[in-house]
Amino acid sequence: MRALVQRVSSASVRVEGRAVASIGPGMLVLLGVGADDTEAEAERMAAKLAKLRIFEDSEGRIGEPLGDRQTLCVSQFTLYADTGRGNRPSFVAAARPQRAEPLYEAVCEALGAERGAFGARMEVELVNDGPLTLMLEVEPGR
Repeated sequence: MRALVQRVSSASVRVEGRAVASIGPGMLVLLGVGADDTEAEAERMAAKLAKLRIFEDSEGRIGEPLGDRQTLCVSQFTLYADTGRGNRPSFVAAARPQRAEPLYEAVCEALGAERGAFGARMEVELVNDGPLTLMLEVEPGR
């Protein structure tokens, strides 16, 4: 399971011009589910995201976890793109939607996250705070 995490001042998702979700200060998580991922990886990813110390403490140093801040989680199968053989990305390493959606929902639920619309063409808008962007990976079976 892979996640691109951005510390944001605000973030929102629109589908077909309609607002689906929005948050204030917190983190935007673009979440990709791999073909071999299970509930165990979803649990580990949610725990890692919740404890990730990417926010400033009272002295301005990065060291605080999410706490009461908000999370917006958007499904992002393209995090599994493979461009090793040419210029057209292959997505064979990404989980099929029927496998990915329950695991995506499990991560969102564990975080109490606002959600994008799984499988929809979404417009994601964000205001980076920092900017601070990290890539996380939880490998199956580890």
